[in-house]
Amino acid sequence: MSATTTHDRSSTGPTRRSAPHPAGWSQPADGRRQLQLALAALWLLDGVLQCQPFMFTSAFATRIIAPVAQGNPPAVVHSITWAADTIGRHPGSTNTAFAAIQLLLGIGIAWRPTLRPALAASVAWSLAVWWFGEGLGGLLSGTASPLSGAPGPVILYALLALLLWPTERTGPFEAARSVGTNSARALWLALWIGLACLTLQPANTGAGVMSQLIASMAEGQPDWLRAAAGHGSSLVAHHGLAASITLAAVLTLIAVAVLLPLPAARILIVVAVLTSAVVWIFGQALGGVLGGQATDPGSGPLLTLLALAYWPRSTSPTPVRPSDPGPPATAPGQDYSEARTKR
Repeated sequence: MSATTTHDRSSTGPTRRSAPHPAGWSQPADGRRQLQLALAALWLLDGVLQCQPFMFTSAFATRIIAPVAQGNPPAVVHSITWAADTIGRHPGSTNTAFAAIQLLLGIGIAWRPTLRPALAASVAWSLAVWWFGEGLGGLLSGTASPLSGAPGPVILYALLALLLWPTERTGPFEAARSVGTNSARALWLALWIGLACLTLQPANTGAGVMSQLIASMAEGQPDWLRAAAGHGSSLVAHHGLAASITLAAVLTLIAVAVLLPLPAARILIVVAVLTSAVVWIFGQALGGVLGGQATDPGSGPLLTLLALAYWPRSTSPTPVRPSDPGPPATAPGQDYSEARTKR
């Protein structure tokens, strides 16, 4: 290589190279975006469900909104009653607004330029619906159960928006990238241990309570779905306490997944997905989406998406090395081999 050629190459300055990922975790390129798009799809589904003919009648207020006030503190009851009265007087305009908001949230999350404001808006909307439309998920009533959708499907939308907030940071799983590993683990533990505790509430451990709850969720659904729920109801009939303890034990095992080594953690994340699916199909009758009166698909798909956000990444034994910087620059009259030796 001539000195002139070498001088021309070195005069262009250092070549820009992509920074390597921090050591320890492999980073899939589009995993986070896929989870965000799945969240957007669920919001779009909510918007479509809100467009069902039933939602444009006063029955939406009296049969869906008003009943969630039962068992709540007076302040919550009064606010829900006010919301139900307002919707009942103007069912067409209010429901049109509800449907439009949810469709816009889905579109906003799916479109990259509006991702951040749409996620932020989804948190605010979720909190409002959780209070006025779900009665805080029934958590203060003493009767909330994972089978009935506790802690409320819509609050899981807010949690997912927080965990899937766009960021350049890395972590052992997607949910850890926006809030940090310790905070993400604390949120996971609080959710699943909370679900286990709800399962063991006195109101949920009676001999026929779980069976009756499963049967009631299937009312108004297609025959094949009622049959599936009927099998689930028969399975736990007269075994309410044993079924509640078993479910609580499974939920507790899922909770500790984030504290275990990678192989065990992955197994329990799979268990979380399977448990969410079983509860969604046999306990929640697919969230009632086939009955014409559901406002959301239930907690099952949201818990599944949440579990996927906690899927542990493979650890890298060594940091990813940057590419070879190329041959060193040589001064005029200096041999390439001499310059390489000095480097």
